[in-house]
Amino acid sequence: MKILLIFGTRPEAIKMAPIVRELERKDVDFNVCVTAQHREMLDQVLDFFSIQPDIDLNLMVPNQDLNTLSAQIFKEFGAVLEREQPNLVMVQGDTTTAFCVAMAAFNAGIKVAHVEAGLRTFNLNAPFPEEGNRQLIARIASYHFAPTAQAKDNLLKEGIPAKDIFLTGNTSIDALQYAKATLKSGYENKEILDLQKRIDPGLNLILVTAHRRENLEHGLLELCKGLNHLGTRGDVQIFFPVHPNPRVKKVIFKNIDSTANIVLLKPLNFPALMWLMQKSKFIISDSGGIQEEAPSFNKIVLVTREETERVEGVKNGFSIMVGTSAARIVEESERIINGSSSSPSGKNPYGNGRAAAKIVQVLLESFKIS
Repeated sequence: MKILLIFGTRPEAIKMAPIVRELERKDVDFNVCVTAQHREMLDQVLDFFSIQPDIDLNLMVPNQDLNTLSAQIFKEFGAVLEREQPNLVMVQGDTTTAFCVAMAAFNAGIKVAHVEAGLRTFNLNAPFPEEGNRQLIARIASYHFAPTAQAKDNLLKEGIPAKDIFLTGNTSIDALQYAKATLKSGYENKEILDLQKRIDPGLNLILVTAHRRENLEHGLLELCKGLNHLGTRGDVQIFFPVHPNPRVKKVIFKNIDSTANIVLLKPLNFPALMWLMQKSKFIISDSGGIQEEAPSFNKIVLVTREETERVEGVKNGFSIMVGTSAARIVEESERIINGSSSSPSGKNPYGNGRAAAKIVQVLLESFKIS
């Protein structure tokens, strides 16, 4: 069996890294191909997990649109498939890279394994284009690695055969546990040392992230409005790593009040983000990955989206949906700061850190490799 793992963005790399490590441990024949849909942020993750891609398509260009990127992936990855002749192509999540790679493999008659299968909002516009990508991948994948029971149920309702669905947990928790253990061992980097100097331990630290395409206009403006209000409180310090997307940066830097206690940062590498998450009082974010990771730190996430595919966090009190409303962001933030919001407790609903081992074992048994 020869496996080809393909990813292009930072979240994909984080969630594929534990599988790479497990395949190495089991001495399976595999190669790693990256499209570099997000170049700089991808490289940070590759460095932290000591992953050296075998194939780097380096497709990132400034201000690329989805159709141009998709065309490039189909063209370049088609040539990779012809050259490498893998038995299985493995993709993660719901990015443009994941969908285009899965479709290219399907066109070439190669089986597709989908990591983090079955997440759904059932609204093609939220998140866009991710909801469409993951639904389309489900139609052509042969292996569906569902992170939660809800995700498995979604796939079953869509007619995916039960024999092709495997409940594994989410590999994001595997990666997080590796990062936590690394930080606990005394690991530091330049970004962590810089954060240590800038944090005021006497204030409530709020971590903020934002990048969703559907939030680029109204949603980001409402977020800025809410943060500006919170930033005037004397007991709050806000740390906001700003996504490199020029459309995100333009709105944030133009509308954040420079007199408020808000620290705008460059995108943080994975261990620095985990370190900051540990130190935070709570988090405001539209990120799916952060919704999965925060429960492991017993942190609440105020989700700045109208809908989420990570419903388990909401059910267990780790996520609160505030939508794209400055008033709701402020209201829920102040409830947490003032102690009138109940604290979540219990296990992380997204996994126990053994997802990669389960995924690789399924593949070994399927291809009858001992």
